[in-house]
Amino acid sequence: MKQATLVLNATRRFRYTLNLEGKEEARNVPSKRVRASTQVIRAVQRFREAGARATNESPPPNGFGVGPRKLHNLIEGQELNFLQQLGGVSSIAKSLRSNLEDGLNEDVDDMILRKEHFGENNYPRKHRKNFFVFVWEAAKDTTLIILMFCAAVSLITGMTSKDEGITEGWYDGTSITIAILIVVFVTAISDYKQSLEFEVLNNEKKNINVQVVRMGRTIKVSIFDLVVGDVVSLNIGDQVPADGLLIKGHSLSIDESSLTGESEPVPKDSMHPFLLSGCKVADGYGLMLVTGVGLNTEWGQIMAAITEDTGEETPLQVRLNGTATFIGKVGLVVAALVFVVLFIRYFTDEYSKSKKANEVASSLSQIFAIAVVIVVIAVPEGLPLAVTLTLAYSMRKMMEDKSLVRHLSACETMGSATIICSDKTGTLTLNEMTVVRTWVAGVFRETKDIRMFHDNVTGILIEGIAQNCTGMVSSLKGKDPEVSGSATEKALLTWGLQIGMDFKSVRSQSTIYQMEAFNSIKKRAGIALILSNGDARVHWKGAAEVILDLCNTYLDEEGRVVRLNNEKVREVISEMAANSLRCIAFAYQNLNNTLLPNTEEHKATWKIPDKELTIIAIVGIKDPCRPGVAEAVSKCKVAGVKVCMVTGDNLITAISIARECGIYTGDGLAIEGSEFRNYNNEEMLKSLKNLQVLARSLPSDKLLLVQKLKENNEVVAVTGDGTNDAPALHEADIGLAMGIAGTEVAKESSDVIILDDNFLSVVKMVRWGRSVYANVQKFIQFQLTVNVAALGINFVASVSNGNVPLKTVQMLWINLIMDTLGALALATEPPTDDLMQKPSIGLRDPLVTNLMWRNILGQASFQLTVLLTLYYKGIDLLRLDGTKDRKDILRDTIIFNTFVFCQLFNEINARKPEDFNIFTGMLKNHMFICVTVLSAIFQVIMVEFLNKFAKTTKLSWKYWLFSIGIGFLSLPIGYLLKLINVPKKPFITTHKVKRKRRSREDPNPCQQYSNEQLDIEQPTD
Repeated sequence: MKQATLVLNATRRFRYTLNLEGKEEARNVPSKRVRASTQVIRAVQRFREAGARATNESPPPNGFGVGPRKLHNLIEGQELNFLQQLGGVSSIAKSLRSNLEDGLNEDVDDMILRKEHFGENNYPRKHRKNFFVFVWEAAKDTTLIILMFCAAVSLITGMTSKDEGITEGWYDGTSITIAILIVVFVTAISDYKQSLEFEVLNNEKKNINVQVVRMGRTIKVSIFDLVVGDVVSLNIGDQVPADGLLIKGHSLSIDESSLTGESEPVPKDSMHPFLLSGCKVADGYGLMLVTGVGLNTEWGQIMAAITEDTGEETPLQVRLNGTATFIGKVGLVVAALVFVVLFIRYFTDEYSKSKKANEVASSLSQIFAIAVVIVVIAVPEGLPLAVTLTLAYSMRKMMEDKSLVRHLSACETMGSATIICSDKTGTLTLNEMTVVRTWVAGVFRETKDIRMFHDNVTGILIEGIAQNCTGMVSSLKGKDPEVSGSATEKALLTWGLQIGMDFKSVRSQSTIYQMEAFNSIKKRAGIALILSNGDARVHWKGAAEVILDLCNTYLDEEGRVVRLNNEKVREVISEMAANSLRCIAFAYQNLNNTLLPNTEEHKATWKIPDKELTIIAIVGIKDPCRPGVAEAVSKCKVAGVKVCMVTGDNLITAISIARECGIYTGDGLAIEGSEFRNYNNEEMLKSLKNLQVLARSLPSDKLLLVQKLKENNEVVAVTGDGTNDAPALHEADIGLAMGIAGTEVAKESSDVIILDDNFLSVVKMVRWGRSVYANVQKFIQFQLTVNVAALGINFVASVSNGNVPLKTVQMLWINLIMDTLGALALATEPPTDDLMQKPSIGLRDPLVTNLMWRNILGQASFQLTVLLTLYYKGIDLLRLDGTKDRKDILRDTIIFNTFVFCQLFNEINARKPEDFNIFTGMLKNHMFICVTVLSAIFQVIMVEFLNKFAKTTKLSWKYWLFSIGIGFLSLPIGYLLKLINVPKKPFITTHKVKRKRRSREDPNPCQQYSNEQLDIEQPTD
């Protein structure tokens, strides 16, 4: 049984509110479905392959030595013997016309040929719902179905009536039917357009960039452009983009839990070279040869077999559903009262005049239709629609501002953010690193001026730069060398080229024996080499002070090993750090090769020596602050959003850059992660008030900081890029992953991907988050005003004299104006600068503020006073002429016209609930102008040309001026209302928005890894 609350308005009217606790459990469903699908597909494939092995395989495609079926069987079976029968990885590469070193060429015809023979790296997705499905869903609205029944009764009774007959009896029923069709089609068009926008954004999420080697260069291509034969670079946190074979790797382990359910990462080496698409790199790095793409992989078949559920509801939508439920119940009560009153009046006054069955049925159906339309008017189905519209609009605009929203709720929550914990590298800085200061062989030198040193110094240093890295240098004839890798690696390799490094030559002179990837706990990376003469050497690089603690000697200018004075070197580090330089040290140690393990078993447990090292050099890397960051930080402070830098850099470097960015002030607190984690709980919470810089932080420090900030009732936004940032990104109220430097694990743990890694985009995201909330509030103010006025006049009129001034078709038109069209007009307001001059929106703040209640009640009172006066005294006040029926329909048309123009002018008021100048920026919102003008034009058509359809009569110019004039009065009244002060304490409080909940069953991507594995990543910050 569904645990839900019935709310008027299904996709729109009768809908189920979100069961947040149930949704937490539902998050487990996709991963279970994937694993179940995997087992089914594997069973079917192995059944097929059992027979396929015994038969001759179809010949390979022209020009290739191996076909897709054989490659698929190889990866599916994961049999090393089969691989050896095919000649190993190198032989398969030749069969695929690929080079294991240089990859494929970039010939377009070759790429097309490979896609034709081996398939594209994509899979068929379920076709989107066509437009008529949305029409059908809109037509299934319960209240509209009831109205259709009433229209049918009215049509039959009207056409069989002697008074009206076939020639005129069809007007009422047909009018209601046409009005319903208009509502259905407008609703369907709105929903269809939103679905297209969300589909575009969902496709963008799947477009992962992959590092491939082509023509000897490492470049980034879309995962959809990958072809069989490509050589792909895999790093920690990456998704394996296709099926393939390991060419070479170091400490590479793959998390295959998405396919097998096995939680432990699987080591990959020459004995276990099979790589499966869709899995994640848990540790190490490597190169793979792509052998299967798209539907020729298990992952592609699984993705094609399951349907993705994108029906996400946000906390604000849930709150509005609750609001809609309450208002709907009020509407039901009013409608029931109106029906009872009209029913009694009909049988006491009208029934005695005519007792013919068809006339009785017609009258009762009209009474019932009036009651149903009151429900239609009362139920604010536009509230959830307004949220959906503003989310769709905001998400599309956020994409233009370089923010890809993965979870809709982040759009809203970002508007409530009170603190942003930001990485330094690439977010606050440009991530364009350059070596600008060097300390080599005990002395400071110009960055290019070290060739005069002893060959032993330059040789060992260049060897350490070239071998102890994950970057690449590609040399093409007639062109400058191209450097690829992380920003730090590129800076070091570029410096190496400047001092005479021949990358390929240096790498060919030694063999990598063992490698330890960068570890964010130890903050260093190491490598063990077998030299060409058979000797062994170890190289380490990493954070300068960390490497320094491992050294007791240094290499001087003559290439001699000399006792080290650690304090003097610390002064060198401090001097560089004070100038905002990131300090990286290089050290080495010669080894006796007899100490190296002799067996693979011992090699797997052997650790690279890291004691009594000899330091060679310390370099200072400059990473400039991004232009505009200081201004963006200043805007955050004005908006009540604190900014805290969380970085793995040296404290002195971090303070220097934080000061440059405007984050660190004289009275702020800057501490290292080790100090923060050793605080007791009271000290920790106290430090949060002034904490501005957390340096030398571990992943666990960032997670601890987020937890304590949430405990301190802060709404936390966190940026991150590495695999080890996943827990903090997942725990934060809003996780912001970096699109360029971020790993796939970080992106999957986030709510938003910042596509340009820019802090300015984060601040724009805050602005858009506040805009979402503000637009919804504008619409609520507008709609509740219409609700109160429409319900009030129809209820009072029906109770007092048994009639209603606003007829069925008229109320359907008003419903269209205030719901779909009103939502279109107000939900697409762009954000304004004044949003960042107000404090954050609290999670406990009510949706309807005291200022909004003042405006709603003030405008509704004005409208009710005018309309009821017109209803009871309008004939005399306006001196209407003609028969009684003529005067009644003329009065009711004026009331209808005046009511509509009151709403159109009040819609302008609703744009600025707090500001006196309501016209600011109005002409820039083309959607608002179009909706308002078109509504006015259709109103003219309803009154002047569709008299029988809308039960109106033509109005003279003076009554048009009167209606427009009364409507225009809404503007000065709105101005006067804003002069009334209201208390700050809310009249009506709402439930607190539920924050992100983490449960043990939550399929958090970061839970796939142990703490040790999460602490390993490429050096980024």
